[in-house]
Parts: sequence; C-alpha cells; structure tokens
Amino acid sequence: MDEIDVKILKCLKANARENASVISDRVGMSVSAVIERIRKLEASGLISGHTTILDNKKAGKDVTAFMLINLEHPKYIDDVKSFVRSNREILECHYITGDSDFIIKVATDNTQTLERLLNGVKSVNGVMGTRTIVILSTIKDEHSVDPEELLK
Repeated sequence: MDEIDVKILKCLKANARENASVISDRVGMSVSAVIERIRKLEASGLISGHTTILDNKKAGKDVTAFMLINLEHPKYIDDVKSFVRSNREILECHYITGDSDFIIKVATDNTQTLERLLNGVKSVNGVMGTRTIVILSTIKDEHSVDPEELLK
C-alpha cells in the first residue's frame, strides 16, 4: 500500500464507475498500471465490491431508523438472523455488545410501515424488547473508511 494506491482508492470511493483513464490522469500513471493496481487491491480483498448507492428518500423510503433488539437468551440469535435476512426493509444488522444484542438499520415508507416492521421484530422468538430511534437528518454518511487511514 502506497500513496498511489490511496489516490486510486479515493477516486474509486468518490465514483466507483470512474474510468481508468481519468484515474490515470489524476495519479500520474499509465492506464494499464492503474488497472493492474485496482486488480491487486480487489485480489487482496481491500476492495470488497463496487455498488450503486440509492437515495432512500427518492426511492420512496421516507423513514430511516435504528432498532436496538434485546434477546431473552442467545439461543434465539438464529431466529433474529432469519427474520433479518428475509426482510427487505432492513439494510444493516449488527450483533453488538452492551445493553442490546442487535442493532438494525431500516428504511421504510412511512411511520405506519415502520410500526408494522417493529411489530414483526417484536414477534420474533426470543425478542424481549426493542428501542427504535428515528433519523431526522443525516450529517455524515460514509460507506467505508477514508483511504488516507491506510497509510498510518
């Protein structure tokens, strides 16, 4: 990992569809060298994928929220995992430490669909409590680490 790799990663983080010739101009390398470096970064697993990020509000998902889920016992973890995997409104799910067992991020149409989802979560075997936090506005929304951090 060197400064050229970081510059390439910054270009791709800003626009994963950026043309290799544009990146080569920005980093001062040949197109073939840039393509080879990108392939190496992918092969190493540092680049885990390329994706399109949709705007939830423009997609009709006006309510984004986090839900903390408390389980009665760890034996119910698989029930939560199954529910999460089968629900399209759940964007993220993390098994966490602290007072709760899971935190999920959801994007849903409105408060009525959030209520329906919350009731679905509460009906999963072993769920003994939840806490829902509705997002009013987002100040920062990064999807991966800053490539500059890789030089430390």
